[in-house]
Amino acid sequence: MGLKERAKQLKVDIPAVFIALKAKETPFLAKIFAGLTVLYALSPIDLIPDFIPFFGMLDDLILLPLFITLTIKWIPKAQFELYREQSRNLWLGGRPKKWYYALPFVLVWVLLITLILRLIF
Repeated sequence: MGLKERAKQLKVDIPAVFIALKAKETPFLAKIFAGLTVLYALSPIDLIPDFIPFFGMLDDLILLPLFITLTIKWIPKAQFELYREQSRNLWLGGRPKKWYYALPFVLVWVLLITLILRLIF
């Protein structure tokens, strides 16, 4: 699979991992890996900040696919194919309405900004 095909597959696999996280049929260990993957994918905080040239983006290009691969390894193939199909159909009716999933990340940013402002002033 080429780089372009893999990038397109990641667009399907990331929401599929989130769907697997919510599904009751997903094995417990796979849910742990899925939770870590979704947290890393959505987190505004990276191990290496993105503003550092080359290395900032490199951790996203290596770690995110690695987390996804580890998660998929623990989910039965037929089951994950169902999650991929649900992921492909996720945007058919427009944007998903569950915007409140972003609240924890917004709260983290608000807390970080508040702490920085208190340290400065």
